[in-house]
Amino acid sequence: MSAWTLAGKRALITGGSKGIGLAAADEFLALGADVLIVARGEQELQRVVAARVAQGLLIAGVAADVGAVGGRAAIMEAVHARWDGLDILVNNAGTNIRRATVDYALEQVVHLIDVNLLSAYELTRALYPLLRQGAGPAVVNVASVAGMLDVGSGSPYALTKAALIQVTRSLAGEWAGAGIRVNVVSPWYTETPLAMPVLQDAERLDRILQRTPLARIATADEVAAAIAFLAMDKASYITGANLVVDGGMTIKGL
Repeated sequence: MSAWTLAGKRALITGGSKGIGLAAADEFLALGADVLIVARGEQELQRVVAARVAQGLLIAGVAADVGAVGGRAAIMEAVHARWDGLDILVNNAGTNIRRATVDYALEQVVHLIDVNLLSAYELTRALYPLLRQGAGPAVVNVASVAGMLDVGSGSPYALTKAALIQVTRSLAGEWAGAGIRVNVVSPWYTETPLAMPVLQDAERLDRILQRTPLARIATADEVAAAIAFLAMDKASYITGANLVVDGGMTIKGL
C-alpha cells in the first residue's frame, strides 16, 4: 500500500477551511502532501492552519474570494510564493441559494455562476503553466449529482455543476497531451455546513434517505477519499471521469 500516497505532492484546495474542502486537506496531509488551502474567512482559515502546523504538517492558507478577479490574483501570488510548480488543484469552493427558478434575482444567479463555475474555470486556466511543471499533475473538480439529474437544489446550482462536469471532460481531452489529468467528483448529500439547512428538515431528510440505497448521508471524509484517489499517481490512467459518490442514489428508479 506504500504507493497509495501523495508524498511530495504540492496541492491547492479551494474552499478548504470547512466541509469537503477541509476533509480533503486533512486527507492530503495524512498522505504526505504539502497543502495550500483557500477560504474567504480569514479568522477561520488561520485557526485551521495553525492547528495543523502545530502538528508538524505542511499547510498554509490564503484568504481570498475565488469568485472575484482580485481573489484569484491573490491565490496566484500565494502559489507562486510557495512553489515553482503545482501537482494538484482541487476546485472545491461552492455555494448555493435554494428557491424556485422564477424567484431568483439576476444578481443571485450571477453570484452562483461566479463562485461555483467561473472561479474553477478561470483559476484552472491561470494555473495551467504551473500544472505543466508539476509531477503527474491532476485537477479534481467537485461538482454534484445535481449536475446530472434533478435533486431539487435549484436550477442555477444545477446549471453550474452540470457545466463543471462538462468542462472537466473538455479539459481532460485538451490537456492530455500536456500530461495533465482532469477529473470530477459528484457527491450526493454530505454532512457539510452547506447541506445542513436541508438535512435538518426531517421530512426532506427522510426523502433523501429513501432515495439512497446505503440509507445514510455521506461524511465529508468519504468524499475526500475519492478526491485523493483521483489526485494520486495510482489513478494515472483515469482522466475525464466523473466519480459519483452518492451511496447508490443515481441507480434508483421508482
